[in-house]
Amino acid sequence: MAAPTMDRSSAAAPASPVQTLTISKALNMGLRAAMEANPKVIMMGEDIGKLGGVFRITDGLQKDFGEQRVLDTPLAESGIIGTAVGLAIRGYRPVCEIQFDGFIFPGFDQIVSQVAKLHYRTQGKIKLPIVIRVPFGGGIGAVEHHSESPESYFAHTAGLKVVSCSNPADAYWMIQQAIDSDDPVLFFEPKRRYYEKGEVDTTAQPGKLFESRVLRPGTDATLVAYGPMVRTSLDAANAAAEDGTSLEVIDLRTLSPLDLAPVYDSVRRTGRLIVVSEAPSESSIASEIAAKVQQECFYSLQAPVLRVTGFDTPYPPSKLEEEFLPDLDRVLHAVDRSLAW
Repeated sequence: MAAPTMDRSSAAAPASPVQTLTISKALNMGLRAAMEANPKVIMMGEDIGKLGGVFRITDGLQKDFGEQRVLDTPLAESGIIGTAVGLAIRGYRPVCEIQFDGFIFPGFDQIVSQVAKLHYRTQGKIKLPIVIRVPFGGGIGAVEHHSESPESYFAHTAGLKVVSCSNPADAYWMIQQAIDSDDPVLFFEPKRRYYEKGEVDTTAQPGKLFESRVLRPGTDATLVAYGPMVRTSLDAANAAAEDGTSLEVIDLRTLSPLDLAPVYDSVRRTGRLIVVSEAPSESSIASEIAAKVQQECFYSLQAPVLRVTGFDTPYPPSKLEEEFLPDLDRVLHAVDRSLAW
């Protein structure tokens, strides 16, 4: 009797390394991969264990790795960061979750006085490979202290690295790269984008952690954004294209150190720059970018650098946040102003 032939149509296909994931799921998978790769990686934060975090970013990690590696902490951000400093000195790689952006300030002293300075103060003898995850920004209708953009405080502080992901692929790779870094990293996650989807190739060779990236080429003006405003900028570029305006969109990704080489190259071609950020504009990352581009690209600029940001006020009640946050119309208005100069 002849051997039966295999029905290839019914054979199980190998799992594809490319998956469609939300940012939240990509972060979860990135954290899991880091914990599997290094037993010294531990998670710390309020409700991150049994609950899996208020945004479920750490869902399932305590179940799989145990309570000694995924720790539910007291409601004490200073204690969380201070404990992480001690653990890092002893060779661990702690990943701290700050439950909401506005809760980071009780731990501010530990971050700027200890985390940022110990490596320098000990002439390199002590390394602090600490990652501090911060869900940041508005747009979720939250109550007071739950929608802030404190990134400029930390980008201003020497000794800290500051990054922000804007899509699932970056979320998956950047969190692992931040954990691998021997420097302390503030990792800002755009909370209102947690459930937006995108493709993630878990076998890809990721780009460098501290570099900006051109997401959409263009010729008429340059938009620079990070975190939650990257999607807004891409939407603005799509809308502008319908009217014949070509906008280049750059995802900053790294806030300290700033990687502005792609921005300089773009501005030298387009002659115009609009910086988009949820944070207030006064003494901000947006103002730093504007100053440096003016310094480096002065003779290429055909219009002043414009900023589209949150207003210089405390974050408003949720019913007013749509008026506070930069949106597509405000970005396009800035583009029109720049082109009309």
